Amino acid sequence: MRIDILTVFPDMLEGFFNCSMMARAQKAGLAEIHLHDIRDYTTDKHHKTDDYPFGGCAGLVMKIEPIDRLITDLKSQRDYDEVIYTSPDGEQFNQKTANSLSLLNNVIILCGHYKGIDYRIREHLITREISIGDYVLTGGELAAAVMTDSIVRLIPGVLSDEQSALSDCFQDNLLAPPVYTRPAEYKGWRVPDVLLSGNQALIDDWEFQQSMERTKRLRPDLLK
Repeated sequence: MRIDILTVFPDMLEGFFNCSMMARAQKAGLAEIHLHDIRDYTTDKHHKTDDYPFGGCAGLVMKIEPIDRLITDLKSQRDYDEVIYTSPDGEQFNQKTANSLSLLNNVIILCGHYKGIDYRIREHLITREISIGDYVLTGGELAAAVMTDSIVRLIPGVLSDEQSALSDCFQDNLLAPPVYTRPAEYKGWRVPDVLLSGNQALIDDWEFQQSMERTKRLRPDLLK
């Protein structure tokens, strides 16, 4: 899978994608993550990518020309399944979205900034708008990192145990059950006996019941 991230601050993301699981996925050839500086596609001598909005409202708006040039350049090299804009008023990102995006081949993620982007980009170039929550960030770089991490870890072979992803929170609209590791007792705090029983059927039933109870208590909205 290839993900192209368009940003005016690529330095914000370089360290993140060169560490841990994201770095291993790229080294293994399971994912390609490319960062593109939108400033490289502006004709402005000061490399400006923003300007004042028509209508006189406060803030700055990302200009259409450099973004269009960059997307056009990428599309001339390959076909893209989605061109995503990170927007606070987009559809809510969730595990179902991550699952579907992980099945694609080529994706562009455009990081918004300032007051937003020229709306014509959203009308003519963007295929999908996604938000990671009902709040506003300084820019879309963190949202792009969150989405990419969530998507790439689902690609077969990225996780050493592929079954691990299938038991994550939200995969079945349920929260994950509690997990424990050695020692079995610490300061008098014991791991539930069922997990030490070796009876996989009992363990599976316990985990499901725990998931149901935790979801009802902490996120009842998921059960709707």
